[in-house]
Amino acid sequence: MAELSGLKLEQRHGKSRVRVARVWRDRDGKHHFAEWSVNISLISDCLPAYVSGDNSDIVATDTMKNTVYAKAKECSEQLSAEDFAIVLAKHFTSFYQQVTAAIVNIVEKPWERISIKGQQHEHGFKLGSERHTTEVMVDKSGTLRLASGIEGLSILKTTKSGFEGFIRDQYTMLPETRERMMATEVTASWRYSFESLSSLPLKPLYFTERYMDVKEVLLNTFFGPSKEGVYSPSVQATLYEMAKAVLGRFPDISFIQLKMPNLHFLPVNLPSKDKPVIVKFADDVYLPTDEPHGTIQATLSRLRSKM
Repeated sequence: MAELSGLKLEQRHGKSRVRVARVWRDRDGKHHFAEWSVNISLISDCLPAYVSGDNSDIVATDTMKNTVYAKAKECSEQLSAEDFAIVLAKHFTSFYQQVTAAIVNIVEKPWERISIKGQQHEHGFKLGSERHTTEVMVDKSGTLRLASGIEGLSILKTTKSGFEGFIRDQYTMLPETRERMMATEVTASWRYSFESLSSLPLKPLYFTERYMDVKEVLLNTFFGPSKEGVYSPSVQATLYEMAKAVLGRFPDISFIQLKMPNLHFLPVNLPSKDKPVIVKFADDVYLPTDEPHGTIQATLSRLRSKM
């Protein structure tokens, strides 16, 4: 941020949607694969570029793009999206004197190893659905802000959901129910408590494992036990239980945000003049619709202990 004759300038520049794929080959012949879409944003001392057209302190965005491929090549061991984002952010803040902080956002494409006749394929993958995300911010002093997340996690249960006791007025047409379908597309983002590069765990693929564990906790809380399930009185109540379960399980996560749109499955009843009942709803035939849909989101965080 700079002050210019009574004006204040806040600026950053970067490169978006740099797509890179990386294959790692074990000595025993097994391949590992990742595909990432990388977004880079640099906060730097390049004021002359804005006020006088002097680009001598600018890191070109084409250079940022090429750096992604060069650093991917240097990473000879398999690593998580979080760790690759940290590698990039550390490079930009240490290599360029002008760069005071780097923000790197990565979305990982969900390639999953396939199994043939119950055996994992050594080099075969298929495309899944939900996406692993991360955002890392590193400054010159080594201060760190690290978040991970999930996008596009579509989940549904056909029972054990209801909605009752809400405000009713002259505009309310929605009937109360203790039996409905519940469907949503979860977007989750959680921040880790690590505040410096030196505090990061050294275990390889730590953040990949944590991502899988968080997703498992979210799913288990949403669905409940495989036989009896768990009743949901509202999307809000389920969202809170999911967020609370994550914070309860993982002490290195300081807060979690969940967005869970209520994707509707409307009961189908079809009458006509000649036939009073063509289709009578009996918890069986639905009209799927996501426009319009309810939007529910919340953030749950740990309270800082008082000194």
